[in-house]
Amino acid sequence: MASKVSTLVSTKWLFEQISRGMNNNLQVLDSSWYLPKAKRDPLKEYKERHIPGSLFYDIEENSDNTSPYSHTLPSPDEFSKYIGKLGVGSDTHVVVYDGSEQAGFFSAPRLWFLLRVFGHQQVSVLNGGLQKWISDGYELTDKIPEVDEAQFQAKFHSEKVKSFEEMDANITEKKYQVMDARSKGRFDGTAPEPRSDCKSGHIPNSISLPFPSIIDMENKCMRSPEEIQKIFDDSGIDLSKPLAASCGAGISACVLILGAHMAGKDDVYLFDGSWVEYYKRAKPENIHTLDTPLG
Repeated sequence: MASKVSTLVSTKWLFEQISRGMNNNLQVLDSSWYLPKAKRDPLKEYKERHIPGSLFYDIEENSDNTSPYSHTLPSPDEFSKYIGKLGVGSDTHVVVYDGSEQAGFFSAPRLWFLLRVFGHQQVSVLNGGLQKWISDGYELTDKIPEVDEAQFQAKFHSEKVKSFEEMDANITEKKYQVMDARSKGRFDGTAPEPRSDCKSGHIPNSISLPFPSIIDMENKCMRSPEEIQKIFDDSGIDLSKPLAASCGAGISACVLILGAHMAGKDDVYLFDGSWVEYYKRAKPENIHTLDTPLG
């Protein structure tokens, strides 16, 4: 049985593993993804510079291409094949990171969540991400490593994901709390969405908790479990009760799921389609935008 791994690993720890030549049981993955307005090409950036020994995980490529929404969950078979080609097997300790300049965390927690929703617990997030790696003085490379394909058998934990139908029903049923990781302006409907086909706003009864609030923005690292607990408490979220996370399209919500995990709550649901799907499918009276204020 594989030993338990730390949810967060430091740049120093990862550097030491790489310096030792790593081993067949460790794989580092760059899972960078950016909003269209950032005008950044994560694969191009990876090819130009990345943490030595790391491979690139493409969130868009490894998704359900039959869905009308971007980067939705792939099937277990698709995930198994894709992640296996990156050298990840059932016993592999995976360390994920991304190149977010704002917070050190953005899309890496999405892959952390995907691995766990498909039954893989041996996954850690690099605390502070690529920006912390750089600021700590560690080198980057443009050399892309070759790895042997591994056998990965995904076991989908559907209980970790909420559908549109479940989220819509929850407005009246109120079985679980809903937290929204987007900015307060997008939540309130006073700032535009990055996608031109959606107005900003929020799901009725949901709670605004912008994902950068649980990150120490000075050093780009996750706040302590005690600090995160207080932030949840102060926002009106009770971690002892059922909880779901949403955002724009299922990426930054995973930062909040990671934060809740650090604070001891390991059963937060993800609304994978998030605001984009909700806005496009909900009845007008169940959409809170600046034009239609609701609860």
